[in-house]
Amino acid sequence: MTEARGRADRPPARPGADLAPRVLIVEDEPALLRALRINLRARGYDVVTAVAGADALAEARRRPPDVVLLDLGLPDIDGGAVIRELRGWSAVPVIVLSGRAGSGDKIGALDAGADDYVTKPFDMEELLARLRAALRRGDQSPASTTFSIGAYEIDTAAHTIVRQRPRPGADGPDELHLTPTEWRLLEILLGAPGQLVSSDRLLGEVWGPGYERSTHYLRFHMAGLRRKLEDDPHRPRHLLTEPGMGYRYQP
Repeated sequence: MTEARGRADRPPARPGADLAPRVLIVEDEPALLRALRINLRARGYDVVTAVAGADALAEARRRPPDVVLLDLGLPDIDGGAVIRELRGWSAVPVIVLSGRAGSGDKIGALDAGADDYVTKPFDMEELLARLRAALRRGDQSPASTTFSIGAYEIDTAAHTIVRQRPRPGADGPDELHLTPTEWRLLEILLGAPGQLVSSDRLLGEVWGPGYERSTHYLRFHMAGLRRKLEDDPHRPRHLLTEPGMGYRYQP
């Protein structure tokens, strides 16, 4: 009996790798965050944590998790907005942990893209069972997605940008290189094609809290992206400015 229980508690390894599954816990309640971290690490999970939505999104981009445990009531961004942003570029399973027990909150989170919803307070063993079930659903790596801007094809999964119309006399296609900041900005915009992405959101996700008024950072780096990607940077067709509001990727 003990051996069977030990097998059940053991987390499934990442597909194709002998690695512990990485769990991103997004929770701003210190006691609960500590309890989750201790319990998951004791069972062999690789645990990373965040206490705010912007930090969670940055961590998910830096080290993609295999599953996310997400509180809805975060201090900066509502958990539903975090889910919608994740769904723009990742299929990672999201299990919501929330004190909101109303059916409207559950429906809203599931419609935003959550895979499961657990109401606080919850039984730790039940949560662990739901976590194992989410991990068994298959390979959670994000699908390769390609986009076109001007003469370039962008592959956000491979992190490559290749010129599809080679310059005269060039030996093969040219590969374009972006700075890490340019990549982060571009990925956020590509994750919401045709939609306005506010300046506040871009500044919060790329530079973090406290930079909401630093719009000159955005202007500088967006100008750099246009110089590199647009056929005519002065009359861009794909990386558009919405004055006073934000930016938009237009396919």
